[in-house]
Amino acid sequence: LGIIHNDLCKQKNKAEHVNDCADSCNFFYCANDTSTFSSSWAATEQNTTFASYSFGGVPPEDFAEQFGFPLDLIKVTQGKPLFSADEAAKVIKIAEEEGVDKNEYESGKYKLGGDWLLNLPKTRTWFNDQLKNTMFPLLSHLFPEIISSPSVLRAHSVSLLKYNSSHPRTDVHIDNGILAMTLAMTPSNDYVGGGTFFEHMGVENVLPMDVGHGTFRPGSVRHGGHRVRSGTRYILGAFLLIADRVEHVRRLKNRGSELRSNGDLDAAEKHFEWALAMNPKCTTCLKDWAEVLLTKKKFVEAEKHIRRVLDLLEERDSDALFMLGLLLSEQGKDDESIEAYKKSVSLNAEDAELCYNLGIKLGAKGDVKGEMAMYARATSIDPTMGGPWLNWGTSLAESGNMEDAEVMFLKAMQCGSEVKPKAMMNMALIYQSRANSLAAGGDLSGAKAQMVKAAGVLDGAKPLLQQMSSSDDARQYAAQFDPLRLQCHRLTGQIMAGMGDMEACEKEFRRATENFPNSQGAWQMFGRILELQGKVEEAQKAKDKITLLGQFGGAF
Repeated sequence: LGIIHNDLCKQKNKAEHVNDCADSCNFFYCANDTSTFSSSWAATEQNTTFASYSFGGVPPEDFAEQFGFPLDLIKVTQGKPLFSADEAAKVIKIAEEEGVDKNEYESGKYKLGGDWLLNLPKTRTWFNDQLKNTMFPLLSHLFPEIISSPSVLRAHSVSLLKYNSSHPRTDVHIDNGILAMTLAMTPSNDYVGGGTFFEHMGVENVLPMDVGHGTFRPGSVRHGGHRVRSGTRYILGAFLLIADRVEHVRRLKNRGSELRSNGDLDAAEKHFEWALAMNPKCTTCLKDWAEVLLTKKKFVEAEKHIRRVLDLLEERDSDALFMLGLLLSEQGKDDESIEAYKKSVSLNAEDAELCYNLGIKLGAKGDVKGEMAMYARATSIDPTMGGPWLNWGTSLAESGNMEDAEVMFLKAMQCGSEVKPKAMMNMALIYQSRANSLAAGGDLSGAKAQMVKAAGVLDGAKPLLQQMSSSDDARQYAAQFDPLRLQCHRLTGQIMAGMGDMEACEKEFRRATENFPNSQGAWQMFGRILELQGKVEEAQKAKDKITLLGQFGGAF
């Protein structure tokens, strides 16, 4: 039955491939026949040369047998550029007139500036001329082992990307095509930072590529864009299909990933299994399968898949090391988990989520200095990520550094709706701690001011808590709110009483009974202040309420 389904999937792959190629020709240049290219690249472009770099130890996902060793499959142009800086500038001007600099979209963990060429028709006209006259002949020259003629090449998923300080980089990823190209559209002196790197070469080993030059490679190599610290960097990226070659492994893997996202985990596993039967060294297939097993809580089996990936890639895969850390953590192997996270950080120090997770692990082991260093790194990578700010503030507060803790909680309050109410509750604790210290030193007015702040942030946090998700963490914070707000009423009232303002104290405690009508503690402090003021009848009513709540377990 599995063989039959696998064959059906291959037939579906072929049908999808034909449709994708046809769609490509609706928007991007396609040659009608091989006669369009009467002269080869080598004969017409003697002044452009190429540097070849290793693809790593694992061949491309599809057509692995055709790509012979050594796998020097990453090609970067040198010498004469493919197009001039002036021409690139004109293209960028056209694209900006089409609004490319106003758009953004999600890509992995980051937001990128730019747009698809499907939405930039004038820019696409220039690119189609490049495909016809330069890129397709060039690719056919570079990869003759899989490209029978320039006429079989098809461009799809083509985008013009804009990197700057607000959209600085991509995560480490692979491209969704058998071949991919990256064209530099901006002079390197127009920006600081940036550049393409390949993970197996080392994150700091950025390939040199000035305006007009390009990188050409199989799509399944892990790579990323370095952070642009200032200025603007444009690149044009394109994924390619080959009309007479169906990428069965990639399509099976992609369909498995889609099934996993839709919750059909068993079907997803089958697709990854079929893909691996065609290419046992498909590392992304192994990782995606491990994701399914992680969801199923089959941690030992998932770990085997991930360790296989790391063996194949000689531990040069930060995502696999990160997942290994998660799997080891789920199995209670904290020391091994931390070691895996540290290795992942050494490969990809600009992964905010990774640094955040490692910080949590180090904190749990008592390494406060290492914990805070990871939170500092995570927030420098992604200042909008609230979790590291929140945990950093908590760690500082626990060590007695309330001033710096306040700064971190204020930063966290600027982040997403899931983090903001948590940060507000922590800010209330900071204000309460400060009020206690001021009151102990005799500064009751200062203490009162701090408690007003505490009450304000707590009242602001309440509706946000009600909107939070139903995660265990969210429920924990929600459960802490009532005791914290009640304590705020208590401290505020005590400070008022200490200042001799019994009326204000009574008002505060009365407000506590209104906010928490089923709290015996609220009625007790309210009854006590009434007694101190000689309001015997109302104090007795408060005592009766306490008795009633006691009979009904505080749920009257």
